[in-house]
Amino acid sequence: MSTDVCGLTVAELVGRALAKLGARHCFGVVGSGNFAVTNALRDAGVEFTATRHEGGAATMADAYARMSDTVALVSVHQGCGLTNAVTGIGEAAKSRTPMLVLAAESAPAPVPTNFSIDQSGLADSVLASPQRVNSAASALNDVVHAFRLARDERRTVVLNLPINVQDERVPAASIRALEALTAPPRPAPPRASDGSVRALADLIRQAERPVFVAGRGARHAGRELRELGRVAGALLATSAVANGLFEGDAFSLGISGGFSSPVTAELIANADLIVSFGCALNMWTMRHGRLIGDDTRVAQVDLEPLALGAQRPIDLGVVGDAALTARAVADELARSGSGERYRTRDVAERIAAEARWNDVPLGEPGVTDTPVPADLSGAGDDGERRIDPRILTDALDRILPTERIVSIDSGNFMGYPSTYLRVPDEYGFCFTQAFQSIGLGLATAIGAALAQPERLPVLGVGDGGLLMAIAELETAVRLGLPLVVIAYNDDAYGAEVHHFGADATPPDFGAVTFPRVDIASIARGFGATGVTVRSLDDLAPVQTWLESGDGPLVIDARIASDGGAWWLAEAFGH
Repeated sequence: MSTDVCGLTVAELVGRALAKLGARHCFGVVGSGNFAVTNALRDAGVEFTATRHEGGAATMADAYARMSDTVALVSVHQGCGLTNAVTGIGEAAKSRTPMLVLAAESAPAPVPTNFSIDQSGLADSVLASPQRVNSAASALNDVVHAFRLARDERRTVVLNLPINVQDERVPAASIRALEALTAPPRPAPPRASDGSVRALADLIRQAERPVFVAGRGARHAGRELRELGRVAGALLATSAVANGLFEGDAFSLGISGGFSSPVTAELIANADLIVSFGCALNMWTMRHGRLIGDDTRVAQVDLEPLALGAQRPIDLGVVGDAALTARAVADELARSGSGERYRTRDVAERIAAEARWNDVPLGEPGVTDTPVPADLSGAGDDGERRIDPRILTDALDRILPTERIVSIDSGNFMGYPSTYLRVPDEYGFCFTQAFQSIGLGLATAIGAALAQPERLPVLGVGDGGLLMAIAELETAVRLGLPLVVIAYNDDAYGAEVHHFGADATPPDFGAVTFPRVDIASIARGFGATGVTVRSLDDLAPVQTWLESGDGPLVIDARIASDGGAWWLAEAFGH
């Protein structure tokens, strides 16, 4: 053996290197192929959460990265371990989450093993970036490159670790480089050109009713956008992913799009200028374009040149960081003085009184030109009493502590926790919906809770999504998380029931409706507290749990049918 080779294996180097680069938390399921690298991470001080399924691990890491602004790690076995994680990886990749998946990989062989698949091709297929540790000599550079790709370009990276390479001994030169390794500085964000700054400032000066919409790419720019809004006289809104960014601002409209209250939708639709910052202005955020008036001018600020105008025509595209651009435009506008524009006393009063769905009286006109039904609570077709999901969620908003972090699964119910549960800021809301998969919510809530441990984690989930991922309830119990799970239980895949609509016949619903499942009892079987709620009177145990309980609380909310939520009517309008 060469004297230039030491006793450190590639797997051990990977673990130590990632710890030095700043990795703090890894999620995964350990098998023979990723056992060594997972232990190396733990030995280097990286916290490891063992999950019950690789799909849960990937989604927990996704949520952790979003809510901590760090690169989260996932560790999976070769082949089937990676395929189990694919939906979570796809969600993270579509959301540009900085996440690094450490995927063991079968060694090249004349005869493929049972675990052999095209792991790089699989990663490519869900928009993740495939990378590989190629040899003992290149291992350190390969790891640093993959980590920087995840962190600096906000990519979800699948780093393949061939099991034969993992066992190789690394050269002494790599050990010396590892000992000197520190986290490289982040690259400076791009600043918009002076011409673009002046052009955007001119558009704002010409406007009477400007609205700014911040998305995922502007979650770091809340302070700068608030100041620009003040100088520009603009109202502030967010996409669903950035919910909470402007919480507490008197001119914050909340979420733009399908979740908008009637007054929020009206004020955005009446804008004569909409400026998006790190927001795609897609069909969800702009209601298929219905929130953009015929004469409204549209500007878009984004880091990615290809994102400008990708979803709809724009009048001005600005390439630049949201925070730096907002600060530069505010300085430009300040030279000519600030204006009231859309920030009138009347608008402020309307926002204070009606911008939140909690303040919209049941039975008032809704967002789809149909009445918002009055209280739906009462006996269902089966004779069982059920509670209106709006009344339930509004009551829980008042009962639960405001210092919370709300996570959302996908389904017909999802508008209720997204709009009725207040969040303290952009780190109080975790929305893993880019892939529109049900079943991600429970893992999302666990990952978000670990990233923000000082806040009460709250999950809004349907019965279908919860049962799909129920194994991770054991993870929450094992971790002792004070997690509140609001299970909106309608014994169905509710979105599909409502999507079929009036044209469906009873047999059609048999594929998406189910016999009653006692979710509260299942929760107790896992060691959580389980409560069944059919009316507001049944919420007393929630207060008791808040005062003296520990571990997860699962609220089996037997909800009344809303005939298809208001946001669902908008979503299915395409």
